Amino acid sequence: MGGERIDLPQGTLDLLILKALALEAQHGWGISERILQISSDVLRIQQGSLYPALHRLERRGWIKAEWGTSANNRRAKYYELTRSGRKQLEAEESAWKKLAAAVGQVLGTA
Repeated sequence: MGGERIDLPQGTLDLLILKALALEAQHGWGISERILQISSDVLRIQQGSLYPALHRLERRGWIKAEWGTSANNRRAKYYELTRSGRKQLEAEESAWKKLAAAVGQVLGTA
């Protein structure tokens, strides 16, 4: 399944970004690499989608950003969850699990 492209349902990218930031602050490239790695190379987030989503999450107050230096000694913007971002992650994770379970039940009935 590694080479197959899957379009994410609306709102899913926000959830994935929040989850990727749950452990530690990361820069944009690190977030996309983490999502790609954990999804076994299925979920490849393009920069054209990632950075607008990061800015949207920042405007909503769910993440905050701070400039820092990356591992390769380059200036990078690091993003981290805020308290309201952690609450939002919990709410979205719960909703996603309910949705996935319901869809799984419907698919399992055929």
